[in-house]
Amino acid sequence: MLNCGTVCLFVLIATLVGCTAPKPQGVVTDEDPSVKIPAITSAVQKKDLRAAKQLVADLDSDDAAVRFYAIQGLTRLTGETFDYNYYDNDAARQPAIQRWRDWLAKQEKVK
Repeated sequence: MLNCGTVCLFVLIATLVGCTAPKPQGVVTDEDPSVKIPAITSAVQKKDLRAAKQLVADLDSDDAAVRFYAIQGLTRLTGETFDYNYYDNDAARQPAIQRWRDWLAKQEKVK
């Protein structure tokens, strides 16, 4: 037979184990790469072109992984690369980033 102290201990442990913060809804605009990258993957799987604006911005990220997922996502969504290489240094990436910005501006005019 369990006494009150034992039951309370079980309830406390169950509460602590079961209480975790809810995972944030993944959005491509999140600053945290551990949230942003799965959100990019999800947007691409859904063929969500609304993510393109943020993906173009992410081509200039300080985080190489974010740049990698951004260009992979854009390529899968559009079929284009505009000669962008995520591993290039900042100066070498700029011409391709500008081509992506130009592409984005044309897409926004079409809307």
